[in-house]
Amino acid sequence: MKLTVLGCYAATPRTLTNPTSQVLEVKSHLFLIDCGEGTQVQLRKLKLRFSKINHIFISHLHGDHFFGLPGLVATFRLLGRINPLHIYGPKGIKEAVTLLLKLGDSWTNYPLHFYELTDKNSVVVFEDQQVQVTTIPLDHRIYTNGFLIQEKIGPRTLNAIAVEAHGIDRCYFQNIKDGKDAPNAAGTLIANSLLSFDPTGPKSYAYCSDTAYFPAIISQIKGVNALYHESTFLESEAALATKTKHATAKQAAQIALEAGVGKLILGHYSTRYVGLEAFKEEAETIFSPVVLADDGLSFEW
Repeated sequence: MKLTVLGCYAATPRTLTNPTSQVLEVKSHLFLIDCGEGTQVQLRKLKLRFSKINHIFISHLHGDHFFGLPGLVATFRLLGRINPLHIYGPKGIKEAVTLLLKLGDSWTNYPLHFYELTDKNSVVVFEDQQVQVTTIPLDHRIYTNGFLIQEKIGPRTLNAIAVEAHGIDRCYFQNIKDGKDAPNAAGTLIANSLLSFDPTGPKSYAYCSDTAYFPAIISQIKGVNALYHESTFLESEAALATKTKHATAKQAAQIALEAGVGKLILGHYSTRYVGLEAFKEEAETIFSPVVLADDGLSFEW
């Protein structure tokens, strides 16, 4: 998996920072997660291909997480898009986007599908043979979901040396990758474990923004390879975090610790702070490793 952060700051855009938006490359997909203002510019700046984005996941209907979406939908039309675009988000997102398209006479010439979410429990919103995307219900001022993206277990890998040594015909190679035993030239069935290697473990990513400190998510994100968790405030502003239903860096680290995640990525910083290093230092008193998201950075695992 590869995560590219387009924007990771809270509230208003600035000349050097952008509100929330990110791209996750997983298997054959390029998922766009949230779409704050400036998303299109960031996509171009970072040379990410517009045409490969077929699925967009919106966490909630605060402007810094979706105001870039109508413009992106309209731009796809200008670029001659023909592939369907699938948008997953809270109830009301279809009305918000289509009203602007109507007023601007910018109806798409490609299929546009909305999947409006209202369920307060975790639900699967997208699934194919390679990937599953599930909502993570969060605790914010309005209806909000994070997203859990999980790879599915892939095929086994052919052990070329063992296959040749046992004289296995090529016609059985796919069966071996599917986990089946295979006969040799003499008709003796050879165990699959001798002819193939276990597949690499499926990778996972949990995106949690925006939310108050919410331990209820821990059971769902247990053991994920990477967790992006909002850290709008430092602990010195914990009272403000509680009031606005946001989290501190220390609280994000506590979630990461109890969930046993592989890596914590902090983001959604309040623009009141001059630098970011204090967020990392605060979180590392609870959990490690911690990395700081910033506009334009990429992370792989």
